[in-house]
Order: sequence, then structure tokens, then C-alpha cells
Amino acid sequence: GDFFATGGNTIAGNGLNIVHTFTSSGTFAVVKGTATVDYLVIAGGASGAHATGGGGAGGYRNSLDGETTGGGGSSETGLTASVQDYTVTIGGGGASATISSAIGVDGSNSVFGSITSTGGGGGGNGTANGRAGGSGGGAGGTDGVSATGGAASSPTQGFAGGNSSNSSGTRYNGGGGGGAGAVGIAGATAGVAGAGGAGLASSITGSSVTRAGGGGGGAYVISSTGTNGAGGS
Repeated sequence: GDFFATGGNTIAGNGLNIVHTFTSSGTFAVVKGTATVDYLVIAGGASGAHATGGGGAGGYRNSLDGETTGGGGSSETGLTASVQDYTVTIGGGGASATISSAIGVDGSNSVFGSITSTGGGGGGNGTANGRAGGSGGGAGGTDGVSATGGAASSPTQGFAGGNSSNSSGTRYNGGGGGGAGAVGIAGATAGVAGAGGAGLASSITGSSVTRAGGGGGGAYVISSTGTNGAGGS
């Protein structure tokens, strides 16, 4: 053909298209020609807080016709690629929150040429709000303090994290992290955390796969058992 490129951990055919899949950082090298290249770029998801708020999904940017990008946006414009090297960076997930005061750790950005997807926002701990990110982190939920889920990034990449309310000093309930396809569910009942927001399905590889769901919020009930939120599907 008139266009040829190399790079990716796997290269496979999908009808008339060639799919370059990167699961680790590398280079997409155009050897010949110019073409508009579709992409699905997903950043690293965040970790949840030590006790309550769920981690937000990594930003989700998609240019495939007929699909949506994160946050409910229409598919984006493909990348015009010509003979040169395009850096591909795969963002990692946020590290675990390991001490009782720790909020969740943001995920890292993923990059394809000029396209950047923002890492997910860490979940809020205690009475803290969720952190902003590709999708926002869920709110902390303790001690009767209402907290707010983290905002999602612009351009549209995902949804905000869920809020929290109605906790007490003995019953904690964090909000779920935002997902590419939906806002994180609020933790609005003492001792019952919110679920993570739903991800999005894409068939860019030839089969439909759902990715970038938000992390479920955490719950804690002193001398009993709280109900944790499920991860976004």
C-alpha cells in the first residue's frame, strides 16, 4: 500500500486495517506515506484512598467513527501521520495508598504523538474531596462531612468521581471513582460506598472490549462490616 508503519507490542489485521497495540512505551514509526490514523489512548487509572474514595479511571480518548470518547463526547479527529517517529508513552496506574492518612495516587498520562490522555484522579481519604484527573477520584466519606468527587479532565476524557454524604464517626462511605462512560456513584448511605462509574466499549481491535471503569469506593463500619462499592464495568 501507500502507507506503512512499524511499532507496537502486537501488530494485527482487522479487516482492511492494521492495528498497532502498545502495552508498553515505544515508537510508532511511519516509514512510508501519509494517512489519518485512528487511535484509542487510555491513561493509567488512579488508586483508591486508604479507606474510602475510589480511584478514577485514566483518561479515554477515542477517534474511531461511530464510538464515543470518554465523558460522553463524540469520537475525536484522527491523527494525521506522515514519515517520522511518534512517541508512545503508556501511563502506569497510581501506587497503592499504604498509610491510614493517604489519599489515592493519580495515574500517569498516556501519550500518542500530540494526543495526551490524563491519568485518573486519586480517591479522597477521610473528609477529603476526590482528586481531579482523566476521570475524577471518588470523595472521602467520614465523620459526617460531605465531600465532593474529583472533576474530569478537559478535553472530554471521562467523568467526575462520586460525592459522599451521610457518614458518621463510626460508619464510613466513600464515593466511587469516575469512569470513561459514567460518573462515579455517590456514597450516600452510612457504611455503604458508591460503585465506580462504567467504562466504555470499543471495537478498535476488531472485537468489543470495555475499558476504563472507575474504582469502587470503600466503606468501614466500626465493630461490624461495611459494604464496599463495586468497580465500574
